[in-house]
Amino acid sequence: MVAVARNGQLTIYLDTFKDNTPVVNAEIEIDTPAGLLKPTAAQEAGTYAVAAPFLKSPGSYDLAVTVTANGSVDVLAATLKIPQPPGDTGTVVGSGWSWFVGAVLAQDLKRRIESTDVTVMAAAAGSFLLGLIVMGVWRRPRRHTATVVALVALAGLAPPIGSARAEAMTAPADGPAVALRDVAQRFPDGALFVPKPTQRILGLRTVFTMISMHRRSIELPGRVVPDPNASGLVQASGGGRIAPPQGGFKPLGTRVKAADVLAFVQPPLPTADATAQQQEARLLDQQLSIAARKVERFKSIERVIARSQLEDAELELKGLTERRANLARANREPEPLLAPVDGVIASANAVAGQVVEPNTIVFQIVDPSRLWIEALTFEPQAISGRAQGALANGQTLDLTYLGTGLADRNQAVPVHFSVKGTTSGLRAGQFISVLASTQDERRGIALPREAVLRGANGQSIVYEHTNAERFVIREVRVEPLDGARVLVISGVDAGKRIVTQGAELLNQIR
Repeated sequence: MVAVARNGQLTIYLDTFKDNTPVVNAEIEIDTPAGLLKPTAAQEAGTYAVAAPFLKSPGSYDLAVTVTANGSVDVLAATLKIPQPPGDTGTVVGSGWSWFVGAVLAQDLKRRIESTDVTVMAAAAGSFLLGLIVMGVWRRPRRHTATVVALVALAGLAPPIGSARAEAMTAPADGPAVALRDVAQRFPDGALFVPKPTQRILGLRTVFTMISMHRRSIELPGRVVPDPNASGLVQASGGGRIAPPQGGFKPLGTRVKAADVLAFVQPPLPTADATAQQQEARLLDQQLSIAARKVERFKSIERVIARSQLEDAELELKGLTERRANLARANREPEPLLAPVDGVIASANAVAGQVVEPNTIVFQIVDPSRLWIEALTFEPQAISGRAQGALANGQTLDLTYLGTGLADRNQAVPVHFSVKGTTSGLRAGQFISVLASTQDERRGIALPREAVLRGANGQSIVYEHTNAERFVIREVRVEPLDGARVLVISGVDAGKRIVTQGAELLNQIR
């Protein structure tokens, strides 16, 4: 709680201790020497105000504040000190200012003594005597202040000194003059004074530090890959010319189902193959003619021959007919390219009339809701089941460890993770940094990454909230912990309040 008295009004700023969150909908009662006050909520969250005319008078006032909020009751004690008006400075005028005027007159006398002019000497002596009179008068009570100022002006000293002093002695009749607002500032030792209204504007939040054991994390380079159980490639088994299906080629991002026709491949027919097929077709036609005649003869003498002879002839005729039909289709029917799984078209290399070689990848189908992360590690690590991925835009992903390969890939071993939850915004081939926790444990304080800043000397720093409106820089040593946090090894003890939200804005105060 911070209480500010200004122009006869008492303003209360109420926040939670650990995270500096404004307390709203609180009931406050203030026991003061002038009676009981009940502040009301102001427009700004966590701010309460009440009229207190007795605070216009200088003095020290003990306050007992009872706060009821969020089902709990707390009593906060405070002492509010109203300073004396700046015009009440008689003692200072009688000591410091008399010495200043005497020193000025002494310098003037020394300069004039060095001159050989008798008139100047006389004037200097008169100035010296006048200085003694001024010093004597200034040491008297304050009722002679106006006379002193007039004497200084007559002696030819700088008039602004006398006039500024007179203005400083003039104070408002109803109490001391106060500023309309407090301004955040940085002290020479680097500490910051940040008034409560400024803290509300910057949205400062803190976390209460606790020392505990955390699994050490390692950072691995990785990229997004499709789940092999929910993705597939569409390839041409044989070379040929690509033709579109009915309705044309489907654009990228189109959702398809398994067995959907994506394109056709018309196989080419070389001249030599065409000649061989023509010869085979003529041979089949001749065999078909012979088989058909045999069946006719057997049917005409069906009563005198065995039934099996007629059936064998009919089967031979049927087989030759199918072979001839297949040979005819082989020259005309294209190969359909079918989607192997449900998903969306991630890549397409299909153009009407394009000639492709066998095993050419024409389409890639990916299920965007099922993606993996393939990371590379350059040293053997016992990775546990928890990991997080960090994207370039600051987004973090929860990952589940799947397994580590044994094959050496450019002196690195691949490690696979699956993406938990939503995969919105991810695409195959996208680069990502993986923070995987290991079996090794480290002792320290976990802080959000945005709480740690880079100081002017390059050292990592955090801001400690030492009291209600004071923040102090602490140099720390940190290590990566996960995608959103770092581990503070040294520089901060347990039980401290460290700024997390708004630390970067706090660092801009000069």
